[in-house]
Amino acid sequence: MADKAPRAAAADGSRASLPLTELPLRGRVNCTGFIESVTYQPANEQAYFSAIVVDRIAHRGETGPLARLRVIWLGRRKVPGIEPGTVLRLEGMVTLRDGLPTMFNPRYEILSRQEHQ
Repeated sequence: MADKAPRAAAADGSRASLPLTELPLRGRVNCTGFIESVTYQPANEQAYFSAIVVDRIAHRGETGPLARLRVIWLGRRKVPGIEPGTVLRLEGMVTLRDGLPTMFNPRYEILSRQEHQ
């Protein structure tokens, strides 16, 4: 997570999507990744929904660490369509929280979903 200069704009005028391995420690970014896991809060706790986004889905036999981004939606207990295996494009401010890059209330676009059998 090096603090690098922003990438050039994409052809449609939006900012190019950064790989999770290149996220700055803080700042506005666009990135794409797979939802690895989600966390639901009990009804008696403050309402928020969180997910861990990784740069690739881990497969057996693969080595090397995964880059991770924690995404938190405040005031929500669930976000429709956000479940493990879903591919998302995210846009928002990244900050470091508890040693993990974190994005609060990002704009998101669901790119694909894993089919359940």
